[in-house]
Amino acid sequence: MTPHLAADLEVTRDEGRRRALEELSDPLYGAREPSLLDRLRTWFSELLASLADMGGGVLSGQWYLVALLVVVAALVVWLIVYLRPSRSRARRVPVHEGRPLSAADHRAAADAHEARGAYAEAVSERLRAISVDLEDRAVITPRVGRTATELAAEAAAVLPEEASALHDGASIFNDVAYGDREATADSARVLRELDGRLRAARPAQAEEAHP
Repeated sequence: MTPHLAADLEVTRDEGRRRALEELSDPLYGAREPSLLDRLRTWFSELLASLADMGGGVLSGQWYLVALLVVVAALVVWLIVYLRPSRSRARRVPVHEGRPLSAADHRAAADAHEARGAYAEAVSERLRAISVDLEDRAVITPRVGRTATELAAEAAAVLPEEASALHDGASIFNDVAYGDREATADSARVLRELDGRLRAARPAQAEEAHP
């Protein structure tokens, strides 16, 4: 390596900080939230300073490249985590995305999906059958846009003996809908058995009125 090239590949601590700020001022970084950008700037500057200290106050071009690659890798990981649908977002997905069918039609669809091994579809149709059935029987009030989590909470209030199973069923629906969990035969079975028990269940108020 020639002396001139070696000099070009050496970066002082202050120069490293300046380059870091220029790099992080790129539009790619500017599109992120300011708080994250500030944290990245601080962290990257500290990383460069630490590497410069290790190199006696001068940061070689190779170390600068390593530091930059570390930042890029960290951004990639953050984007993967950030863009992955979260559980809180899953809780906002309505049970019925289109016009609801009858409870019997949803059950028939769930049975057909389960029979051919399409367990994700079976889980979705089964919870829709549960939702329509509970509304038809006035166990819960009909409402457009109800989510699985809301369905479980409202039904559990009047069917306390099934509260745990209702919340478990809603969790299965949410996880399957957003890919957090792969639907299995057991997932479909759990929802099918819950549907069967709920069809025979009586609201707590009705039991108190008719002992």
